[in-house]
Amino acid sequence: MTEEIHIPKPERIPFFQRMLDNPFLLLFIGVAMPTVFYVLWGVMEVATIPIAK
Repeated sequence: MTEEIHIPKPERIPFFQRMLDNPFLLLFIGVAMPTVFYVLWGVMEVATIPIAK
């Protein structure tokens, strides 16, 4: 008469939910992404300046 007690395993939290729950990671992404885009935009602008005669 032994009854087995089934303890449910805790569900694995999906990666994107863990990422979106981390405010410091979101802050880093929110600062890093515009910085990278503006730097790339600046490099492209400088590269398109015609060479002086």
